[in-house]
Amino acid sequence: MAPEFYTSHSKVYLAIDCIIFGFQRGELKLLIQQRNFEPFRGVWSLMGGFVEADENLYDAARRVCEELTGLKNVYMQQVGAFGAVDRDPGARVVSVAYYALLNVDKYNPELNIKNSSQWRNINELPSLYFDHAEMVAEARSMLKRKISREPVGFNLLPPLFTLSQLQALHEAILGEKIDKRNFRKKVNEMNFIEKTNIIDKTGSKRGAHLYRFNDSIYQKEHKFKLM
Repeated sequence: MAPEFYTSHSKVYLAIDCIIFGFQRGELKLLIQQRNFEPFRGVWSLMGGFVEADENLYDAARRVCEELTGLKNVYMQQVGAFGAVDRDPGARVVSVAYYALLNVDKYNPELNIKNSSQWRNINELPSLYFDHAEMVAEARSMLKRKISREPVGFNLLPPLFTLSQLQALHEAILGEKIDKRNFRKKVNEMNFIEKTNIIDKTGSKRGAHLYRFNDSIYQKEHKFKLM
């Protein structure tokens, strides 16, 4: 039996909310779903779930993300805890938010039907359930800061990408245009962004060289600054 110190206090649910970012056709996307249960059935919200008794926070976030995306080993970072007393009308719930970065090409679109979910442009989101918009804003601010000093953006790209795709990704996250000449100059200074002999001709007849991120080289240098 639990000591009175514990039983004399009210119970609080602990949840995980996943802010799942993707990048597609030059746009930063967010995976959101329509709630299929009360309260507020039909309202758009983030993807989430509750922490089980035998899980730590990170393991719970991993499990929830895998259940909702079908993908393992997704890049994740904790955003923070959200615990306003009235944040969830269903019960007293404290939520710990994590943001995840994944390659949309690896995501099974059939999960959208199963989870009543959609990928939506980060700048064109519908109204979200209670404090979920606050979570998204905080996660994007963190991502903006991190993408300028760490190679996290490559988690959103396919293994082979063009420099135009890489620049478009940074512009989508930062929400501003980047000088093309200066951007490519900085890319050329980084040995871990490798130019391949493969040409992508989907954008033009001339085509563009495909590049790849070499993590082994990056781990030796640990210098990243594209902005």
